[in-house]
Order: sequence, then structure tokens, then C-alpha cells
Amino acid sequence: MEDRVKLQQYEKMQKAIQERYEDACDKLEEMKEAGRTKSATYRQYMGNKMMYKNMLDLYALYDLKEE
Repeated sequence: MEDRVKLQQYEKMQKAIQERYEDACDKLEEMKEAGRTKSATYRQYMGNKMMYKNMLDLYALYDLKEE
């Protein structure tokens, strides 16, 4: 596969992870305001948020994350 194509795919993936992280943060805030912090859905979003945050932190660690 061509390097240019790989870079485009990587950037697309990174953008998707950032969007999913932000979406999880938004959903958690909505659920917190509704008092649903003990629900399984809340916990699932929290797990997703942590996973996406870890991925974004790895990008930053290797200087791959655009700020």
C-alpha cells in the first residue's frame, strides 16, 4: 500500500477516535445530569471514553496527535 494512502487512512482513523471520545464525553455529561451514573450504559460509555483517551494519549506520546 502506498505511504500516502496509509497516511490518509491513519488521519481518518485518528479523527474518528477523537470524535468518538468527544461523543462519549457528551453522553456521559448528559447521563450525569439525568442522574444515571449507576446505569450499565453510563459505565459502558465510561469504558469507551477511557479506551479512546488511552489511544489519543498514545498518539500524543509518539508526537502523532495534532493539537
